[in-house]
Amino acid sequence: MYRKIKEKLIDWKKNDCRKPMMIIGARQVGKTYIIKEFCKESFSNYIYINLEEESEIRDIFDTTTRVDSIIKQIGFIKETSIDFESTVIVLDEIQVSEKAITSLKYFEEAEENYKIIVAGSLLGVALNREHASFPVGKVDIHEMHPMDFEEYLMALGHDDIIDEIKTCYENNQKMYEVIHNKLLEMYKEYLFVGGMPESVLSFINVDRDLTKYPRSIKKNILRGYFADMNKYTSNAEAVKVARVFESIPIQLGRDNTKFSYKLVEERGKKATHGSSIDWLLMSKIVNKATLIETPRVPLKIYHKENIFKLYVEDVGLLTEMAEMSPYDLFSNETNLFRGMLTENYMAQVLVANEQALYYWRSGNKAEVDFLLNIKGEVIPVEVKAATNTKSKALKIYMEKYDPSYAIRVSAKNFGLNGNIKSVPLYAAFLLGA
Repeated sequence: MYRKIKEKLIDWKKNDCRKPMMIIGARQVGKTYIIKEFCKESFSNYIYINLEEESEIRDIFDTTTRVDSIIKQIGFIKETSIDFESTVIVLDEIQVSEKAITSLKYFEEAEENYKIIVAGSLLGVALNREHASFPVGKVDIHEMHPMDFEEYLMALGHDDIIDEIKTCYENNQKMYEVIHNKLLEMYKEYLFVGGMPESVLSFINVDRDLTKYPRSIKKNILRGYFADMNKYTSNAEAVKVARVFESIPIQLGRDNTKFSYKLVEERGKKATHGSSIDWLLMSKIVNKATLIETPRVPLKIYHKENIFKLYVEDVGLLTEMAEMSPYDLFSNETNLFRGMLTENYMAQVLVANEQALYYWRSGNKAEVDFLLNIKGEVIPVEVKAATNTKSKALKIYMEKYDPSYAIRVSAKNFGLNGNIKSVPLYAAFLLGA
């Protein structure tokens, strides 16, 4: 399956692989698969090492920082002679070894141009160094996320429609109604399946029949997340992290304007659960949107760090956490929860496009879902799950701040109504790209 991050790997090779390439992201987003595929296609030889499983190689990094010695010992254990000109070395699950992360500095500084790619599912947590330093400026770092809707369309074999979506987006031109409705149906399928590669592949293997989709796939990914919470934190902290994570469907489903510690537990507060949120953010399992009361550039200067919302990294996992069935996505009784999924989906899209998440709220009067910095101007983005797009909040925002235009993402077709740009939900991947 095609993944956009492969272009980053291709560029890395074109730039002579001088710095080690680091791919970080949540568990099961497809890091190992795409790295192996790239190495097979781009190099004569590659050596794959899983540091979590291969303790004898992990021990090498604990005993020496000499790059030539590390390479020779790896070659001996793997029973191969390593030609650094034609061989790339892949260090997977690198977060288990602080010394291996530190060694990347020496690979970058070495006279020989060693080609090193590393990956980690919880590398963000590992960046809290205890005994070794992180090689700042010595590594080419990129985040990998679940498949976005464009990659999802490609996986389903619908590459041909993507150019049409982009043309309609750029020209505010309506999509053919039949195609528009079909894409909306596929979008709803995506809300349930999500963007985890294994989940998407399983959906394809059952001929895209949601009633036959094996939900055990998403359940097992979530079990892996909870297992990591226990593995990388103390028992007491793992319980708190799990409680925060499990509260997200409740937080979003109650249409709250901010994350509430009281929904984690009755006496919940920042002092007891703040570190748990930090852990989830660093592990890339959740995304955070912070409040902006004064929408000015740069947005980061004006955000309220302690007033925020949390979203799950993958909307399909949120669907599973909320115990929603495929039928719930089409029921008229679950409008609020479809709104929850749509908002999470939009957050996922923006993060994949390397956009920071901000939202605007004015007292108890109005709230705009997201704010984007587009060409030096703050553009409000409103997200709706259906075609009913009436919004008092967006009207209040535009009257108060007079942006040149606004973006409304909904089930409506492409178009431009006054200074509001209409973008269908299935085309959201174009925002901030």
